[in-house]
Amino acid sequence: MTKKLYYESAYVREWETRITQKLEREDGIYLVLEETAFYPHGGGQPCDLGWIDKIPVLDVVLEEGAILHKVEFFPEKEEVGCHLDWDRRFDHMQHHSGQHLLSAMCLEAFQAETLSFHLGQDYATIDVARSGLSQAELMMLELEINDQIYLNRKVSNYFVSREQAAVLPLVKQPKVTDDIRIVEIEGIEYNACGGTHVSATGEIGMIKLLRAEKQKGHVRIYFKCGYRALKEFNIGMEILGSLSARFNTAKEEIPDRIAKWDLEQKQLQAELSAVKAENDVYLAEKLLADRQGRLIQHVFADKPLKDMQNLTAKLTEQADVIALFVSKTDHKVVLAQGERGPACGAFFKLHLADYGGKGGGSDKMAQAGFATAEDAMSFYHFTSESLMALEEE
Repeated sequence: MTKKLYYESAYVREWETRITQKLEREDGIYLVLEETAFYPHGGGQPCDLGWIDKIPVLDVVLEEGAILHKVEFFPEKEEVGCHLDWDRRFDHMQHHSGQHLLSAMCLEAFQAETLSFHLGQDYATIDVARSGLSQAELMMLELEINDQIYLNRKVSNYFVSREQAAVLPLVKQPKVTDDIRIVEIEGIEYNACGGTHVSATGEIGMIKLLRAEKQKGHVRIYFKCGYRALKEFNIGMEILGSLSARFNTAKEEIPDRIAKWDLEQKQLQAELSAVKAENDVYLAEKLLADRQGRLIQHVFADKPLKDMQNLTAKLTEQADVIALFVSKTDHKVVLAQGERGPACGAFFKLHLADYGGKGGGSDKMAQAGFATAEDAMSFYHFTSESLMALEEE
């Protein structure tokens, strides 16, 4: 059986050992080592990565008591030197210990038991047995946890028997009955856990609770610890700095400045909509005056789809016409009819695929988008010719 160095110390980074088994499977090559500090997937914590004789370790899994190390190829020798990806390991230690503190504080403050823990690449989460958590409660919880970090409480781990575990104030009774591993945070909690942890809460650095959201009758708390939390803070400060420069205002005044800017944009949009409506009236009159027959068609350089739809609606309301528009920049085509004419949606459904278009609509109006301006123009010309042919019949 492999000796698990991560149980003796979570701080082992390099070691020499011997390969005891080589496995070649459909999904890759695996090694079993006499000793390993590579932690396998388990308990919500991802596996460690690193190198075995400079060969990258791709995955580490626990299978029927054996720890299997997935590698790119077999080493040339049996005696190998191993090296852990320490940044990844320490990140996991910070977050797993941070999760224990967070869970303990949720239990103490809200009597909310932790239901699950997940440590992802971007953030960590716990689900707790509580129906909701306000922003004020989240902030209070964050302060309580960071207070415990600053107290630098000792974190220790050890193995006990089933009888010894029975007299400890464990958060939850373990499923295993032999060699039960206890992680103890001094003065905070006793927890049966097989993960890797820091030796004192101060090494967690800090914890930042990002948000809390309802999740199937309970609450999911998103958080980051240590270097991830610091990176989150630095990104936030960089964004604030950019906004401060953009609006030429102090960071604390940014919300008010954005609110003012938002109001200005709404006013400008209202003015623009009014100008567009007025312009459409004049354009509709010109198109109606210049038309020959019932078909009105026009090629726009950059008119948005919504504006073309509004214009076709104005035209068909004023006269029994067929309106066909295309926008070269947006690669969009709109077709609308008044009281009589071909069903627009059915026509598009029948012919769009031939030009790589996607869209549809009703009998009165249809619209479609195309990958290129050339495809849009080809469909526009085809539709125009088809409509003129129908008019001549």
